[in-house]
Amino acid sequence: MSKPGVFIGTDSGATTSKTGAVWEDGSILSRKLQQSSTNAQLGTQAVVDGWIRGVMDFLSSQGLGWDQVHGVGLAIPGPYLRYGVLGRAANLPAIFDGWNFVADYGAALAAAAGRPIPLVAGNDGRLGGVAEARQATGGRRASVLMLAPGSGLGSAYVSPDGLPLDGDTLSGTETAHMPAPLHLLGNVRPYPCGCGRTWGCIETYTTLSGLPYLLEDMLQKHPGHELAASTAPMKEKVLSLRTRAQQGDPLALEIFDFQARALGLHIANLTLAFDTEYVVVGGGLMDPEATTSEFRARYLARVREAALPFLWPVQRPVQKIVAASLGELSQAIGAALVARAIAR
Repeated sequence: MSKPGVFIGTDSGATTSKTGAVWEDGSILSRKLQQSSTNAQLGTQAVVDGWIRGVMDFLSSQGLGWDQVHGVGLAIPGPYLRYGVLGRAANLPAIFDGWNFVADYGAALAAAAGRPIPLVAGNDGRLGGVAEARQATGGRRASVLMLAPGSGLGSAYVSPDGLPLDGDTLSGTETAHMPAPLHLLGNVRPYPCGCGRTWGCIETYTTLSGLPYLLEDMLQKHPGHELAASTAPMKEKVLSLRTRAQQGDPLALEIFDFQARALGLHIANLTLAFDTEYVVVGGGLMDPEATTSEFRARYLARVREAALPFLWPVQRPVQKIVAASLGELSQAIGAALVARAIAR
C-alpha cells in the first residue's frame, strides 16, 4: 500500500522561517506552528540550510519521509528581479540582491531527498491569501480578496482555482499604495508613506504605519486626553492604542473606527475591480491572541458599513467579509497549496 503524499510549504521571513504542509487532498497536515531563525545575517547558504532543516524536522515530527514529498512551495517577500531571483530588500543584507533562491533551494531539496523535488515560489502575502481563501470558501469555487493590515497592508487576490494573481512583473495586487479616498474620509490631510509617496497611500490610513499621524490629528479633537499631555515617545503612545480601544477609550476607538472605514472604502474599490464573493481581513487586529471578540466584531462591522453602499446592488447580498483564521501559519500553508495546485 502506497504512503500518502504531502506538499511542504516553507515561509521565509527576514527574521524567522516557518514550515507547514498539506495532504494530497489539500487538508492541513498540522496546525502546530514550527519556526526557527532565518539567519539571514549569515548569508544565503545559511538561509537555505535552515529551510532544509525546517523540512527535515517537520517530516521527522510527523513520522514522514522524503519519499512522501510530492512538491514544495516557498513563500518569500520581494521585490523580485524576475521569478525566483530576489531584488534589493530593505530588511536583508545587500548580498541577497540578485540571489537566485529558487535554484539554490531546488538543488538543496534534491540533495536532501535524493531526487528532484518540484518547487514553486511566490510572494508571502499572496500565498498567505491562498490559504485563507481556502479556509473562507471551504474549498468551493469562489474568488477571494485578502487584506491584512499590520505594519503595512498586505493584499492578495485568489482566483476560483485557488491561485494568486502575481501579475506580469510579479507585483500583482500590491494595493497598499493606491491613493486613499480622502474626500470620503472627512477631508483628512495626505499622510506621507514609507514608500516615499506623499499623495496619501491607503496603507497609511489603515495600518500601524499611519497611526502616529492619525493620533496627532485626533488629539486635536481630544485635547484633554491623557496622551495629549504624555511625554512618552510617539511609538509607545501608538502601541498603547489597541489596548486602550479594547478598554473602551473613546479616542482609541475613534481611531480604529476610522481605520476600519478607510479599509472598507478600499475593499469597495477592489470589489468593483475584482468582483470577489469573499473578503478576508487578516493582520494583528484580527488575531484572537491579541484582540477581544468584541473589538474584532466592531472593527469588521465598521468595515462592512463603509464598503456596502459603494458596491453594485447585485454584489451586496453575496459579499462576505470575514476574519482570517490561520494566523502565522497561513503563508506556509498557502505555499504548500500552490505546490499542490501546480503539481496537479
